Amino acid sequence: MPRGRLRVYLGAAPGVGKTFAMLGEGHRRLARGRDVVVGLVETHDRPRTAELIDGMEVVPRRSMLHRETAFTELDVDAVIARAPRIALIDELAHTNVPGSRNAKRWQDVEEILDAGIDVVSTVNIQHLESLNDVVRQITGVPQRETVPDEVVRRADQVELVDMSPEALRRRLAHGNVYAPEKVDAALSNYFRVGNLTALRELALLWVAGKVDEQLDRYRAEHGIEGTWEARERVVVALTGGPEGDTLIRRAARIAARSKGADLLAVHVTRADGLAGGDPARLARQRALVENLGGTYHQVVGDDVPRALLDFARGVNATQLVLGASRRGRFAQILSRGVGVTTTALSGSIDVHMITHGEAQKGRRPPPSRAALTRTRRLAGWAVAVTGLPALAGVLIPFRETLTLPSEILFFLLMVIGVALIGGMWPAVTAAVGGSLLLNYFFTTPVHTLTISDPENLFALVVFVLVAAAVSGIVDVAARRTREAARAGADAEVLSTLAGHVLRGESALPSLLARLRETFTLTSVTLLERIGEPAPDDQSDPEAWRIAATSGGPPCTCPAAADADVVIDERLVLAVRGRLLEASDRRVLEAFAAEAAVALRQERLRREADLAGPLAETDRMRTALLAAVSHDLRTPLASARLAVESLRGTEIEWSAEDREELLATADESLLKLDRLVANLLDMSRLQAGVLGLTLQPVALEEVIPRSIDDLGPLRDRVEGEVSVDLPEVVADSALLERILVNVMSNAVRYSPAGKKVLITASRHGDHVEIRVVDRGPGIPAEAHDRVFLPFQRLGDRDNHTGVGLGLA
Repeated sequence: MPRGRLRVYLGAAPGVGKTFAMLGEGHRRLARGRDVVVGLVETHDRPRTAELIDGMEVVPRRSMLHRETAFTELDVDAVIARAPRIALIDELAHTNVPGSRNAKRWQDVEEILDAGIDVVSTVNIQHLESLNDVVRQITGVPQRETVPDEVVRRADQVELVDMSPEALRRRLAHGNVYAPEKVDAALSNYFRVGNLTALRELALLWVAGKVDEQLDRYRAEHGIEGTWEARERVVVALTGGPEGDTLIRRAARIAARSKGADLLAVHVTRADGLAGGDPARLARQRALVENLGGTYHQVVGDDVPRALLDFARGVNATQLVLGASRRGRFAQILSRGVGVTTTALSGSIDVHMITHGEAQKGRRPPPSRAALTRTRRLAGWAVAVTGLPALAGVLIPFRETLTLPSEILFFLLMVIGVALIGGMWPAVTAAVGGSLLLNYFFTTPVHTLTISDPENLFALVVFVLVAAAVSGIVDVAARRTREAARAGADAEVLSTLAGHVLRGESALPSLLARLRETFTLTSVTLLERIGEPAPDDQSDPEAWRIAATSGGPPCTCPAAADADVVIDERLVLAVRGRLLEASDRRVLEAFAAEAAVALRQERLRREADLAGPLAETDRMRTALLAAVSHDLRTPLASARLAVESLRGTEIEWSAEDREELLATADESLLKLDRLVANLLDMSRLQAGVLGLTLQPVALEEVIPRSIDDLGPLRDRVEGEVSVDLPEVVADSALLERILVNVMSNAVRYSPAGKKVLITASRHGDHVEIRVVDRGPGIPAEAHDRVFLPFQRLGDRDNHTGVGLGLA
């Protein structure tokens, strides 16, 4: 079964007429003979909206009960069972009542669409997930009901229901949106002109983006490569050179001339990764582009002009900004250059060639990328300069016996040796010098640079070409060997970093120390921005604070570093000690990302450490309040009732009754005193300030007093304590309270008619007191937990009462 089609009416704010438009569309389709039903429409007591439902079939809603309140929701099963061609379902972002099959209404709509039913729905711009925080900043009102952008973007049709802020406020004032008593508050809060204007712009821009997607899809499906100037898009090409800042600002001014124009920056890197711009400068230029509201892109291609134009056409760019060539006049004669070639191939894209201070100054030589060490290169030059004349001197005596091809092979062997020792350029020099020596000493006529035999000329030319080719191959092999070694070193460093993470060594100082040791740096500093980003804060120490550092004097701002890596808009890793190559930055960026993670983990851990005691204190406070509200209520109520009865004049109490009431009040107040003492001691215990007064105590005095403290429960306790027991060292008051707590707990859970027995006996240097009851007992695995405050071990909930009282 084919999936149904979704049509969404998008509005900037409530009251613009989304539901009205949806119902109007339903009536139009009914008039065309389509099967249309109303799945769910919220009229919000708007009479004109309710009138549009008349004459349309309405699927009954599903009733639900939540917290003893009745609610109605969309009945998905009823809509699917009815199987209409089109269902009208309002408020796509609505949150369903807890207990529903789906949490959100858009999920209900997805089920209906999967059943092959077309759906027409509505949504406000503030309910789109990606714009939720933006809307909150504008209006100050958080939106709890959201729908993922992708759900609306997948809709087959999105139609904007637009209305000017003034017209919407007039509708509101006329009572067409909210009830009259809510109008004044709405007009002065959410429905201010500024809020509505901003929301309207958000809605228009979002729909424009949706239209761009549809246009790109159409052009891709129909193979249209030409530029359609439906919207200005300015692409600026960056080389990583110093002129990049000028180009970006000029491109931003060009884009600003057209309302809603896009600014895109692109840098083309070679596929082999051997050439590219300065990574540090590119990072700064990327930040500048993003600060100006643009986006940064990086593409790979060996043919720079074609790569630039492919990217520009792919994003449907209308203008391309290039910098004037930095190459000298001689280089421009030999090659047309990127700018000229791009302009010739640009087609309908306008190309701007921007002059700048670096134009025609010539490119600065790139950092040395020699495949061999300086010592080997010098050795190669030495062999080329001295070895070739020496070889010629050795071969001259044999000039009559050796043929020219044999002599060429000897010189070719020497050139290959030079290539292996010193690389390409010494070998090429040796090839040229060798050809001259062969021509002068071994090619007739000798001792002249004239060649009489064309075959000899051909042999010498082949010699030079072969020698140069072999030199180039040797040099490339050496370069690849060096790159492989460097990649292996990088992999080893990254492996060490991964092991550092897996072992949990995420302490920030340790990580920065490893980075400093890896690259032999003077200092490594993680800087954090203090305020909002500013154009000139890279060199302002007041705009940054040092989050962590390792090594010597730390950098106080990114501009003071020899190299820096921008992690995000708040964090920058700054290093000092030496300039790093481009290949080093990959590893540096990995360290920077891990440093940011370590910083966040450290702060989270610190917050968790601070929150732990607070949470425990809060738990104790909650339990304490629960205990006060539960266990103190009964004795307090009993004492109050007894006192009020004695004070009353309506009843004449007998002496026995008065005595009983006084005893009840006395026992209740004693129990209340005992509970308060328990609570205070538990609080002191948690604070670590509970004091103990240890002294010799006679158990034959403590145990009877504890039984008497039970009040009415004393009759259910039997005591067997020998007077021959020795005195024990204890805090008499706390020991008595412990016994009262344990005995009262034992009495509470003992079967009716069964008494609790308390005994004591001597065992070596200790005296053991036993409270024996016939209750259900405590599981062995829970024995340790009986010493926790307010712990009842499941006999009753752990949030009321003081528990067993052994804490």
